[in-house]
Amino acid sequence: MKGFKNVIYLSLALGMLMYAVPQLEVGGGWTMATVFSIVWIGFALLIVGAQLHHILGVDEETRQELGKIKQMRRWQMKQRLEGKGKLLQMRK
Repeated sequence: MKGFKNVIYLSLALGMLMYAVPQLEVGGGWTMATVFSIVWIGFALLIVGAQLHHILGVDEETRQELGKIKQMRRWQMKQRLEGKGKLLQMRK
């Protein structure tokens, strides 16, 4: 489901680019319209790149490593809490 949502967003961004780029004024000197057009195209390409990055799973390995680290930290915290509980029982 998550990948499907990103495909929809990617399609919308590409459709937006295909519709808008022919209508934008680029190449008429450094006017406000040209600057706006370049910035708008840059943001649209940034969105396309982010969606492709997520769809292709470039950072999947990093996400798996972070999951392993979180699991290890949970285990360590559980061990510490169990150790403190035993220590409190011994003091009573």
